[in-house]
Amino acid sequence: MTTSAYLIAARRTPVAPRGGALSSLQADELAAPVLSALLKDAGMAPAAVDHVILGNALYAGGNPARLAALSAGVPVVVPAMTIDTQCCSGLDAILMGARLIEAGAANCVLAGGAESFSRAPIRMHRPLDQTEEPVPYQRPPFAPPPFQDPDLAEAAARLARIHQVTGRDQAEFAAASHEKALRARDILGSGLVTVTGEDRSDGFTRKLKVSTALRAPILAGNQDFGLTAATIACEADGAAAVLLVSESIWRECGRPGLRVVAGLSEGDDPADPALVPVSVARTLLKMSGLDMKDIGCVELMEAYAVQAMVTVKSLQIDERRLNVMGGALARGHPIGASGAILAVQLFQQMLRTQGNVGETADRPGLALIAAAGGLGSGLLVEHAVYKGG
Repeated sequence: MTTSAYLIAARRTPVAPRGGALSSLQADELAAPVLSALLKDAGMAPAAVDHVILGNALYAGGNPARLAALSAGVPVVVPAMTIDTQCCSGLDAILMGARLIEAGAANCVLAGGAESFSRAPIRMHRPLDQTEEPVPYQRPPFAPPPFQDPDLAEAAARLARIHQVTGRDQAEFAAASHEKALRARDILGSGLVTVTGEDRSDGFTRKLKVSTALRAPILAGNQDFGLTAATIACEADGAAAVLLVSESIWRECGRPGLRVVAGLSEGDDPADPALVPVSVARTLLKMSGLDMKDIGCVELMEAYAVQAMVTVKSLQIDERRLNVMGGALARGHPIGASGAILAVQLFQQMLRTQGNVGETADRPGLALIAAAGGLGSGLLVEHAVYKGG
């Protein structure tokens, strides 16, 4: 017999650009205080935790989840697992935690993601001949031959050309993301876990003018449809996680929360990774008997402005319900943590507006993210309402 999984707490660190306020910390050092804060928020003892699952993308081995769990005071008998599905890692960790609970294999799971671009290991290929020098590389392959494995920025630039999304269109979208984040700075700040004392807000967020964004150098694509530093989410450090519990624990603790309606990870053509979330969203909505107009809050990853824009158009997402507190273009992209950040933002926004009068209040929420290699993940949640019995 399956049970439902509930999110009863959600926290994250501020997101800081690579080399910024969080640059001295390893991924596990970013995650540990977040895990501690979740347990404190819920009034739960570390011994109540059955499993810890964290996503991470840049750490060439090891198990940051185990390090973070032990540093957070989780008992040594509690297992911890680190997973890597690149940008989807943090959200996939949450989906995996929810599935453990739904299957009856756990009652309490800490799940999320952590990433430090600043402290990530330098990658090198070991030579076959010991007399030769190791060869450095920037990224591993995400798809083998004969599949295409494009540079993600170039793939996004191709998407812009195909869909005729101009550089100005992208700049306007990026500026709007910053504007939303600035308006929500006080709300966001109230839920952040500071780890250095100086990281009290997302360090990249600023008042970005469209004219300023248009002056940024083109990093991929051509003059008309090119991507710039303003329309690509910056490399960043950060951590985020949620506390997932079974229905029985949710009822006992009496906290407001969100029920996991459905979650899904899918794959598609590695040559066109940006749009896998479109398929994920359509499948999730069909599974749940919902339409996009039924969704009150959408947290969509903004790795590239054009990627988000084409997804919005394909799914006909009401932009008033999109990334209400700003997106990754306004804060940065700590790869393994980004999907978990979407879930935290979704939790915070939905609980903040619960019971409000308005067309988006008390409606389900959706988080969506794509990853290199043609992967995509989504999480569909609704307000948890105790019905007795």
